[in-house]
Amino acid sequence: MNAGATATLAVSNASGSVSATSHETSVVSASYASGKVTLKGLKAGSTTVTVKDSQTSKEIPVFVMATSTGGTTTSGGTTTTTSAYTLLAWNDLGMHCMDGLDFSVFAILPPYNSLHAQLKDKSGKLIASNVKITYEAVADSTGSINTSSANKTNFWSWVNGLVGLNPAPNVGLNLDGLATGTPAPGNKAPSLIPAPMSYNTQYAWFEAEGIPVTPYDDTFKKNFYPTVKVVAKDLSGKVLATTTTVLPVSDEMTCKGCHSSITTGNAAAMAAKPTTGWVFDANADRDWKKNILKLHDQNKLSNTLYKTGLSQNGYNASGLLATANGGKPVLCVACHASNAYFDKLNKTTVMKGVTGISPFTQALHTKHSTVKDPATLLPLDNINDRTSCYLCHPGSATQCLRGAMGKAVDANGKLLMSCQSCHGNNAQVGNKARQGWYNEPTCEACHNSAAPNKRALSGVNSSGVAIVPTDHTFATNANTPVTGLNLYRFSKGHGGLQCEACHGATHAVYPSSHADDNTQSIAVQGHAGTVAECVACHATTLPVTANGGPHGLHTFGQGWVSGHESAAKAGTTSCTYCHGADYRGTALSQVKMAKTFTVENGTKSFAAGQKVGCYDCHNGPNP
Repeated sequence: MNAGATATLAVSNASGSVSATSHETSVVSASYASGKVTLKGLKAGSTTVTVKDSQTSKEIPVFVMATSTGGTTTSGGTTTTTSAYTLLAWNDLGMHCMDGLDFSVFAILPPYNSLHAQLKDKSGKLIASNVKITYEAVADSTGSINTSSANKTNFWSWVNGLVGLNPAPNVGLNLDGLATGTPAPGNKAPSLIPAPMSYNTQYAWFEAEGIPVTPYDDTFKKNFYPTVKVVAKDLSGKVLATTTTVLPVSDEMTCKGCHSSITTGNAAAMAAKPTTGWVFDANADRDWKKNILKLHDQNKLSNTLYKTGLSQNGYNASGLLATANGGKPVLCVACHASNAYFDKLNKTTVMKGVTGISPFTQALHTKHSTVKDPATLLPLDNINDRTSCYLCHPGSATQCLRGAMGKAVDANGKLLMSCQSCHGNNAQVGNKARQGWYNEPTCEACHNSAAPNKRALSGVNSSGVAIVPTDHTFATNANTPVTGLNLYRFSKGHGGLQCEACHGATHAVYPSSHADDNTQSIAVQGHAGTVAECVACHATTLPVTANGGPHGLHTFGQGWVSGHESAAKAGTTSCTYCHGADYRGTALSQVKMAKTFTVENGTKSFAAGQKVGCYDCHNGPNP
């Protein structure tokens, strides 16, 4: 049942007086009158209700979800589902970058976001047809809303000069199909008018690719986490489920920390100054970009490959700065290949660059590995925390790395992991043996049985090479999306759900330090974190299985508590993976929200965060 909803249970053949008692009165209230027990959901959680007469007593498990029925939304546009469906939506990368206000000089990345969604009925079946799914702008938890993009950047004035395409204002690019010259239609920036998502049979998700959202809300205030509402309806227009999710975007992908024109500064701050001087453009957004083009020309204009790149892309033979000053913006990846421009329909990059010129990821990370931070005067590769990466990537204000790994701290509050924990340092990211955007960290590199508590703090070795364990319990899919790769953002698991549907997007794995990232998981299961409660996607009466759940887990809930004895008698060795060799529980057996179960001698309650083990209810694994 859902919070705020009521349900009734018929009582027949009662003997004497009848009573109904809730074991968690803050979760559900229970009362009896005239042959019926009335239950009212008060807040998300699970408990049992005891119904008894003078001779017998029955324990009724009750699950309360933080959602409302009938497809209506709760205040603030938070996620809701009907009792028959669950809708999950997510952004693919956890953060998309864009150049910001100005595209007239050069561009690294356009405004481009990807929204995916999957709809399940309560039998656990993915719904692929006879439904329409849309997205629309909605206010976030602070009241900020973003309903347009074309009035917040000059991208649409320069997009044709950059890539030769002419999307209408507030319509984005779509890389899918572009590798073969037949790009799919662009999608609209979120507005108050619902925009359609299309179904991708190859990946079994609904999608809106290339949504051109910007990090400015309708008051022109910076908001790196605009939210959208996603709605699923049947063909008659009846709402089946809704949810909200963030479309994270940042223009804090910037080089101005070292490349802006300045009059004075230390040696590190002045290291990027062209020999003939800074540009000192009056427009700050153009200034640092022009300085980069000027420096690039200074260092490379005599190079044969550089001249080939200029000619091949129709740029001015006098150099990149002359090209931009002449009214044609430069696209960095036209020369430097980039897998960020991935056509997932054709499973290849759209931007293959100029043969012989180093790929974009390799060129930038290798070049800047020895560059000194003007603030600390340390080479970037000597800085072993995220401040090194945040000089260029989003960022000290954006705080892109905000998920479970990014906010993990030790007993003293010190961050345990940084960008280097998964990617290595700049030189390692720029290694020629790596393919940028393709050779990425995998879940099992840290989450494996050889790691302390099955949670290592680094997924790469000292050389920056990904660790490949023998334990693949939490593995991404092999050869996904193409042979030789195993990317989390394309991997799927239990019931055909994408990994990101339940765990959250890269850089924002649940639970996140940004409140609006957690809205969806709280709504469908009652707490922030991995969507792991069975009742989030299944009916309250679901089959009991010892290993048929996600990652080989058993069923959660009263059914398992009541029926796990037969599984235990068959052997308990497999139980130790999560419950520990001493059967007293580990981090993998924590309950994430307060629960109360009926056990042999009454009831047993668990507090949120408690590690469940055999000794909680009986004398170890062999009672």
